[in-house]
Amino acid sequence: MQNKITYKGLFVTDLDGTLLTDEKRFNPKDLAALQVLRKKGYATAIATGRSEYSLYKMLDSLQMRGEENLLAVDFMIVCTGAGIFDYPGQALLKSISLDEQDVMKIAEYLEQSALDYMVHRPIPETHHFLYRFHGTENPDFSRRLSIYQDFASALPTGPLEPTGSATEVLCIVPGQQGEEVAARLAQKFPEYSVIRATSPLDGSSSWIEIFDPAVSKSQSVAWLAEKLFVSREKTCAVGNDYNDEDLLAWAGGSYIVANGPEQLKDLYSTVVSNNEGGVSEAVLRWLQRE
Repeated sequence: MQNKITYKGLFVTDLDGTLLTDEKRFNPKDLAALQVLRKKGYATAIATGRSEYSLYKMLDSLQMRGEENLLAVDFMIVCTGAGIFDYPGQALLKSISLDEQDVMKIAEYLEQSALDYMVHRPIPETHHFLYRFHGTENPDFSRRLSIYQDFASALPTGPLEPTGSATEVLCIVPGQQGEEVAARLAQKFPEYSVIRATSPLDGSSSWIEIFDPAVSKSQSVAWLAEKLFVSREKTCAVGNDYNDEDLLAWAGGSYIVANGPEQLKDLYSTVVSNNEGGVSEAVLRWLQRE
């Protein structure tokens, strides 16, 4: 990655529940704030748990995609940090995957634990996945399968067969089990990056993502900031959920929208909700600090 632009700083926002409203729309105030940042000489990025496919499908549905860059964003960080693209050019700058041995190790434990999971192909084919559903009621898992039915393949019954490398192994559990299962998987796999997020589908189930240890939003933003010659102190982040926590802890300026979890609002400066222009408030407050 060769960068010829000198930036004053880097502003990073989460997407679902932060930059997007509950109706999956962009607030004009937030888009205007991103435009202001770029005009003032700051780089802007979105850091999302979505795959590249899901992200661009959503942008297409809102007619927000194109060379005119209506989003006023310079970089897209996808799959919770596993991939980084420039925008709107969409050139892949970096990607990280689990190798097959790692995938098999993780999947074998999930099989023994009777946890439902998905094995996602490496970037840019992350929307394709293998899955195991054990049959216990798991509406959020079933809903995600129905959305991606054209890209999903059930793992054969019987002993696990080689899966190939993967961007991640995703475990989906009902909301009341999320915290316990996430803690158990983090304890079982300290050698990997285990990240919990609230389901963007039902808003209560937990998605527990298991990645290569080099994958997280904070590590990807740190890599990008270094390439842009922007210091940690000149980086700002805004988010809404547990999978933003490492990024909020890393960034020099950190904000959480009012619709985020109470335990995160106790740690970081709170701005108004995603439906009320929280990103624009974060931009204003950060620029006042600069």
